[in-house]
Amino acid sequence: MIPSRYEPWQHMRHLRKELDRLFEPYAAGDDQSSVATCDWIPPVDIKEEKDRYVLRADIPGVDPKNIEIIAENGVLTIRGNRPGETGEDRAGYSRVERPCGSFYRRFSLPDTADLERIAARGALGVLEISIPKATHTLSRTVKVEG
Repeated sequence: MIPSRYEPWQHMRHLRKELDRLFEPYAAGDDQSSVATCDWIPPVDIKEEKDRYVLRADIPGVDPKNIEIIAENGVLTIRGNRPGETGEDRAGYSRVERPCGSFYRRFSLPDTADLERIAARGALGVLEISIPKATHTLSRTVKVEG
């Protein structure tokens, strides 16, 4: 038996890239959380708490040094890379299912997010980003005198 590389999602990724390319002219301005140039998309949970938003992403095997988090213009961007085996290191595999390569996600931030106090930590393959809510309000009611 000749070992072959089995990638269960290869055809779906190809189809998605083709559909993204087809509909790209109509999607301008949409907030997409991933881009077609990434190799894999980590699953994410987002939760609102009383004083903050919590984003958790499953990124097993990713070194924290290989993760970049940027918050600007109302968008939170997470990107990174998980290296995989190449060349001789890949020899002998009959199945390869774990994703590797680059990942990229972006999310619209609520107006109440305090960009200066965003913090991130990683443990046991889970990236947790804490996005505190601003302590001041962005609007107020003004009483009309007269």
